[in-house]
Amino acid sequence: MQRLLPAAFCVVGTARRPLTEAAFREELRLAVAQHSRTKPLNEEVWRSFAEQLHFVATPDDRGYERLRETLDRLDHELGTHANRLFYLATPPPAYASIVRAIGEHRLRGDTGWARVVIEKPFGRNRESARELTEILHTVFREDEIFRIDHYLGKETVQNILVMRFANGIFEPIWNRQYVDHVQITVAETIGVEERAGYYEQAGAMRDIVQNHLLQLLALVAMEPPAAFDDKAVRDEKVKVLRVLRPITADGVATNAVRGQYGRGFIEGVAVNAYREEPGVARDSRTETYVALKCWVDNWRWEGTPFYMRTGKRLPKRSTEIAIQFRSAPHQLFSREASEGLEPNALVLRIQPNEGVSLKFGAKVPVQGIRIRSVNMDFDYGASFMVEAPDAYETLILDALRGDATLFTRRDEVDQQWAFVDPIIEAWAAAPEGPPIYEAGTWGPIEANLLIERDGREWRKA
Repeated sequence: MQRLLPAAFCVVGTARRPLTEAAFREELRLAVAQHSRTKPLNEEVWRSFAEQLHFVATPDDRGYERLRETLDRLDHELGTHANRLFYLATPPPAYASIVRAIGEHRLRGDTGWARVVIEKPFGRNRESARELTEILHTVFREDEIFRIDHYLGKETVQNILVMRFANGIFEPIWNRQYVDHVQITVAETIGVEERAGYYEQAGAMRDIVQNHLLQLLALVAMEPPAAFDDKAVRDEKVKVLRVLRPITADGVATNAVRGQYGRGFIEGVAVNAYREEPGVARDSRTETYVALKCWVDNWRWEGTPFYMRTGKRLPKRSTEIAIQFRSAPHQLFSREASEGLEPNALVLRIQPNEGVSLKFGAKVPVQGIRIRSVNMDFDYGASFMVEAPDAYETLILDALRGDATLFTRRDEVDQQWAFVDPIIEAWAAAPEGPPIYEAGTWGPIEANLLIERDGREWRKA
């Protein structure tokens, strides 16, 4: 309850199902009480906020007409100048019909600004993403479209830019001359939960790689923007995606690995295989794990591999970016003295414990020289004594302000699909399905071979 909203505002919920305003407010109150960072819920503040919560059912055209009348009435009563943010927290197949209805029923308003927030996945492939963009452009301009990727709202993700461009010590070594390789990991312990219907159509490539992982790669690899604004930052990210070397059908076998979880144990509890989950086909070929080796073909990163992996039913929940540096050019100390020395690495922890650590070698306090790797840690909670805002808090507030820096632009989405589509098509054409990996392990053995062929190994995230 930080009172970041203006005094004159309202929230109008809408859905096909009938719901009274009182029931809508109570649903939101229970959700806020459960998920709010501020506990317990301040009932006095909530009552003040809830007065501006409204609901209109939209099962048909008449419902949309009632919605327009409600919005116009609230604008007049509150003086909100017809400024409207539409948040489409709906199944992706409904995006097009809802946007058309916004246009047909004149929900934008006549005087204020209008913006629309679209959840992922944005399209199913490059062609469908382009088609969806064209539909959106019949009602909204590109600068009014906010394609949301909640990873971009996380504090550590935003801190990538701050670390690189607000400090003089990192940027000079953020290149192929000093960086051996980069690893990006998005690991989950959960299975598909209640999302089998969606996941069977998406898989890990569309669900995580096409958006989250490629956005993280772009932020790590991008050049310094001319300014910290939405156009300059997104221009540089697009440049990275455009020079991301395609993984063609011929290269999939050596640069891309998929897998599907089987039975196993997570934290000592037996879990079912993916094909045993409710709603999943017994012969499903959907991948729940992906590992890729990527190359950014530009001056800064030529010859430096980027390894990415994501999977469900892995041993721990962890999202991190690890920049591993090259070894010292001359090994001054003996092999015995350096036995405990690991490569220097800068690790950005995105979840669950947001922070940054730097691994370097230090002398063990004993007679003679013995070296061991140690970590220098920065933790958000310990350093600032405040809990980082939720990613959606940051992004929704940015959308209200009209700041699109942390949202994806149409050309970004287009380049992301251009990269993943050939891999998806190659896997679909392959006679065999994804290899099975045991739940509670770090994926199929093929993923280890992907990186070990280069004389490297996955970090223990």
